[in-house]
Amino acid sequence: MGNRTPLYDKHIAAGAKMVDFGGWDMPIRYGSQIEEHHQVRRDAGMFDVSHMVVSDLRGPDVRDFLRYLLANDIGRLKKPGKALYSCMLNEHGGVIDDLITYYMTDDWFRLVTNAATHEKDMNWIRQLGKEYDVSIKEPVGLAIIAIQGPNALERFCATQLPSIIAQVKQLTPFNAFVQGEMFVARTGYTGEDGIEVVLPAAQAQALWDALLEKGVRPIGLGARDTLRLEAGMNLYGADMDEQTSPLVSALGWTVAWEPEARDFIGRKALETEREMKPASKLVGLVLEGKGVLRNQQKVIVAGLAEGEITSGSFSPTLGKAIAFARVPGQIGSHCKVDIRGRQVDARVITPPFVRNGKSCIE
Repeated sequence: MGNRTPLYDKHIAAGAKMVDFGGWDMPIRYGSQIEEHHQVRRDAGMFDVSHMVVSDLRGPDVRDFLRYLLANDIGRLKKPGKALYSCMLNEHGGVIDDLITYYMTDDWFRLVTNAATHEKDMNWIRQLGKEYDVSIKEPVGLAIIAIQGPNALERFCATQLPSIIAQVKQLTPFNAFVQGEMFVARTGYTGEDGIEVVLPAAQAQALWDALLEKGVRPIGLGARDTLRLEAGMNLYGADMDEQTSPLVSALGWTVAWEPEARDFIGRKALETEREMKPASKLVGLVLEGKGVLRNQQKVIVAGLAEGEITSGSFSPTLGKAIAFARVPGQIGSHCKVDIRGRQVDARVITPPFVRNGKSCIE
C-alpha cells in the first residue's frame, strides 16, 4: 500500500482505478480516459495532485540562494505571487527536477516539486542551502486540487466567498495569492486555463464535493498525461532527467543566461554544451500513418543517427498519434518511426500540438 492523499476515499467512492505513482496510490482514470480528456478541453475537470511537494524557503539569503540553485533567474520576480518555471540542475547540467517557484515576500519563496523526486530534491536543496541563511520547511497536512479547462475559473468561483472570487477574477496567468489558509495559483499542466489550489487537508473533501456539484468532473492521471503531451509540456523522467540538459530537452528557454555575472549550478557545463552545439534535441512528432506512438520506439532519420521517442500517445483532440522524441540535431521535417517492425512516416514539428483546445498543427 502506498501513501494516500486526503482525497483517497473520494477516488474509491467514484470507482477510480488506482495505481502506484511515485509511491502514492493515485487514480489513473474513473471511467473513459478519452472522455476525461475531452472534459478538460471542452469544459472543466479537477485533478488530485496532493502528492506534489510544497516547500517554503524563508530567510535573508533566500533570494541569493535560489538564484544559485535554479537555472532560471528568480531575480525577475518582482510582484508578490508571481511564479517562475525552472529546472534545478546538477553540476553537469543534468536536470534533477523541474519546478515552479513563487515569490511571496522578499524573504519567503514557495516551491512546488515532483513527488517521484521528493527525496533527492530535498537532499540537494538542503545540501546547497547549508551555505546560506535560509530555512527550508515542508508544510504538513496540505492537499492540492487542480481545476482545469475553459470553464474552470467560473466553476471554482461558484463555490467560493466574494473575497476569493474578487481575487481570482484579477489573477493573471502564472500568478498566485494567499487568502487565509488557501493558496491559489493560476497555473496548470494541461494547456488550458485553470488554477491550482493548495489548502488544508481537512478542507479538501468539502471543496471536491462543492466542485462536483458545479459540474466539475474528476480526472485521472491518464488524461493528465495526454493533456500535458498535447500542450507540449515535458514529463520528468521521460523527456528529461539527470542525464539530459535543458538544451537537449526543449527547455533552453528556461535558462537565464543574463546577467552573465550570475552563477548557478550547472552553468559552466551548459555554456560548454552550448558552444559545442548539442548533437541531439527534443522535437514533436505527428504520425502520418496508422499506429500509436509509444515511449522508447526507434526514430529513423535518413542519413543521420537514430533517435528515440520519450513520450508518445494517441491525441484525443487531434485524433492522431503524437510524441516527443530525442533526435539528431540536424533532423529535417520528416522521419520514420519503427512500430513493431514497420517504418511509419512521421512529421517533425515544434510543440505544442494543442493549446486552449485548438490545434497548433498546420
